[in-house]
Amino acid sequence: MDIRNIAIIAHVDHGKTTLVDELLKQSGAFRANQQVAERAMDSNDIERERGITILAKCTSVEWNDTLINIVDTPGHADFGGEVERILSMVDGVVLLVDAAEGPMPQTKFVTQKALALGLRPIVVLNKADKPDAEPDRALDEVFDLFAALDASEEQLDFPVLYASGRNGWADTELNGPRDSLDPLFDLVLKHIPAPAQLANADQPFRMLATTLEADPFLGRILTGRIESGVIRPTMALKGMSRDGTEVEKFRVTKILAFRGLARQPVDEAVAGDIVAIAGVTKTTVADTLCDVSVTEAIEAQPIDPPTISVTFGINDSPYAGRDGDKVQSRVIRNRLMKELESNVAIKVADTPEGDAFEVSGRGELQIGVLIENMRREGFELSISRPRVVYQEIDGQRHEPIEEVTIDVDEQYSGVVVEKMAARKGELVEMRASGAGKTRIVAHVPSRGLIGYHGEFMTDTRGTGTLNRLFHTWAPFKGKIPGRRLGVLVSMEFGTAVTYALFNLEDRGKFFIGGGEAVYEGMILGEHNRDNDLDINPLKGKKLTNVRASGKDEAVVLTTPVRMSLEQAIAYIADDELVEVTPNHIRLRKRYLDPIERKRQSRAVASA
Repeated sequence: MDIRNIAIIAHVDHGKTTLVDELLKQSGAFRANQQVAERAMDSNDIERERGITILAKCTSVEWNDTLINIVDTPGHADFGGEVERILSMVDGVVLLVDAAEGPMPQTKFVTQKALALGLRPIVVLNKADKPDAEPDRALDEVFDLFAALDASEEQLDFPVLYASGRNGWADTELNGPRDSLDPLFDLVLKHIPAPAQLANADQPFRMLATTLEADPFLGRILTGRIESGVIRPTMALKGMSRDGTEVEKFRVTKILAFRGLARQPVDEAVAGDIVAIAGVTKTTVADTLCDVSVTEAIEAQPIDPPTISVTFGINDSPYAGRDGDKVQSRVIRNRLMKELESNVAIKVADTPEGDAFEVSGRGELQIGVLIENMRREGFELSISRPRVVYQEIDGQRHEPIEEVTIDVDEQYSGVVVEKMAARKGELVEMRASGAGKTRIVAHVPSRGLIGYHGEFMTDTRGTGTLNRLFHTWAPFKGKIPGRRLGVLVSMEFGTAVTYALFNLEDRGKFFIGGGEAVYEGMILGEHNRDNDLDINPLKGKKLTNVRASGKDEAVVLTTPVRMSLEQAIAYIADDELVEVTPNHIRLRKRYLDPIERKRQSRAVASA
């Protein structure tokens, strides 16, 4: 059978996963009466809740006696480690661009990786039937993007389709019949080359491992594209690291091929196909699985270095151990080491104290997803404020710079530019982008963007969109002002009283409501001045023996501000932590005792 291997790449929310749903339906991968979840490829709980793709996934369809392996890739640059490895498995990409928004930062990120690998693109202008769609402008912007990314002449001569993934049609003409996705299937067969590896069937078996997962029955499963040879169950193979060192020898226990949404055991797989192999115990991502006679490893894609780090520590608050059952540093360390095996974009290091761990990654979202997964597994953690990772280049300290693309209503562009400048940002471009919107592009240090998103949403009344992408390393830009306001800190342990909170509302806005458990040193809200303020949230109304002339009015609190995990981590200052448990996200001071806090702040000031 003929084979095609393609990846679907796009910016967040441009419709990749929805398009794959329709490709599966129209190719006959589902029965006519089969119940299939919307965005069937997003199988992870967090993916379904957030509406984003985190893990790259494979599927396949059959069309005109050709097997088309399709890889659905993440759109967020935070999960770029996934994208880079996956692209080495395919021979072409379907670049999905929203016909209204045009190419966005993550479009640039994934396209740059694909073009550098020499992959041939097919451009699909999705959501072409939206009222605000401007497909001609979007197409011009795609061409300009390809030219800016040094695409070859062959890559610049890309075919274009107009489509609506949600409505299940694609066509070469904007006003075509809009019947089905057949034009996309036909174009994939015509434009994307068959894998060159098909000619290597008579050579020894070799495969580069690109993704890893753990199965309770089969153990470690490695997925990749077969570079050469044929593989069958019970074959004796070996795993080699990137430098050619042998990791282990093993026997293949099962070969799984992607057929529709299911993985099916097969008795044989040939060069060019994408398969998952079980039977390994130590071999991991970026290692080579090969015949025992092979001596050279397959070259693996280099992974961009981490740009941000946080400290994962044990939960030492007074409420530690009430929610989760995994609280010891040893258990946390084992879980982080397990994460390292499959997630090549993060790094973990022990701290000198030994009870906390430095976790470095590509962004707040990536680390936030890891923390969210751990809390759902029953872990309790204390998380520090994110810090950027510096590099020494030519004896000078360099910091990561991000390219920020912002779309806002015109009346908010002034305050956004002002905030970018305060964060040592350099304005690259500012232009009208239609319908009263302004597009602002700036290069800003990663430090300046930590915690900015919430402030940005407030400044733009929730109407702006902000996208960021790692741009380069640059010399240290100097001090950037942090959070301007102080916090309200509990000075008591117990249950917050509504009456007490009501009387303190003029001091700031609260993160908790009445009846919630609090402890000394816990952050209850944001002070409306620049200093921290210790408050007593347990102080009830004084009872007297004098009867009131009228009934007491019911006390009604202002709705508290509830932060998501990423917002909480970005909000805290250097002397604060986020307590994360399966049921709660609490903000707290690093040192709960007020006397110890004063002593530490004096020590920092004098240092």
